[in-house]
Amino acid sequence: MTEPTPFRADTGEIELAGFEWNAARRGHGPTLLFVHATGFHARCWDPVVRRLGDRHMIAIDQRGHGRSAKHVIEDWRCFGEDLARLVRMLDLADVVGVGHSMGGHALVDAAAAEPARFVRLVLIDPVIAEAGAYGAGGWTISQGDAAPHPTARRKRVFESPEAMIERFRDRTPYRVFVPEALEAYCRFGLLPLEDGTGFELACPPEIEASIYMTSRSNAGVHDSVRALDLPVLILRARLPAPDRDEMDFSSSPTWPGLVGEFRNAREIHFEDRTHFLPMEIPEEVAELIRNELAAGA
Repeated sequence: MTEPTPFRADTGEIELAGFEWNAARRGHGPTLLFVHATGFHARCWDPVVRRLGDRHMIAIDQRGHGRSAKHVIEDWRCFGEDLARLVRMLDLADVVGVGHSMGGHALVDAAAAEPARFVRLVLIDPVIAEAGAYGAGGWTISQGDAAPHPTARRKRVFESPEAMIERFRDRTPYRVFVPEALEAYCRFGLLPLEDGTGFELACPPEIEASIYMTSRSNAGVHDSVRALDLPVLILRARLPAPDRDEMDFSSSPTWPGLVGEFRNAREIHFEDRTHFLPMEIPEEVAELIRNELAAGA
């Protein structure tokens, strides 16, 4: 796989970082726009991207993640608004959006805001709950919260990417990642400390926690779902167990009824796979993306 070209884009609201593959192909066919999950980053898509050949592809570090500007999240609407601004700024057309988890949620809002620029969506276990779940209970991000989300206590500093890989290799959920996916997650998910003594998470734990704590903030995503008229493919992972631990993110956070809310959607249910489909089965995910591109040709 050729190395991507890094770029930074000031959308007027926030500065986002991203990576572009095969820039010379822009305008010669669809642009694949990859959007990652909570706590991840653009280069987590490397195992999928490298299986897609010489197509024009862009992967974004969402706000708070990777090399983009860091902000605590108060409402998930910001993620879709960021993407809509970005596709306008880059003047992208014929966009096939591929989003994992929170990235899929964001792409739904972005495509509804910029329907002329998007032609198709592949939503990999998007975090979209049934409409009645929004604004109902759960974690909060209020000042002085006595019970911060557990992800706020994640280990922040590592001696090296190799040390991070070794720490996570046999832990849930990382144990299901193919080796190249774990390598990409760790190697590009760290930033060097200013004093040169090690590395820190590119998505600070308090920002990751704020995203989980506000996951029921954007009830308007259902308006976006109903507004879309483009083809949508949903990949949904295994259902959560009745006794699921609150911090077990390995099962699907996607409402099973979501596919019926879109005007033009179909679903593939991976009953024996985890929520981390792009890291667990990148070859199969890439093949499904290739099939979607062929269907739209």
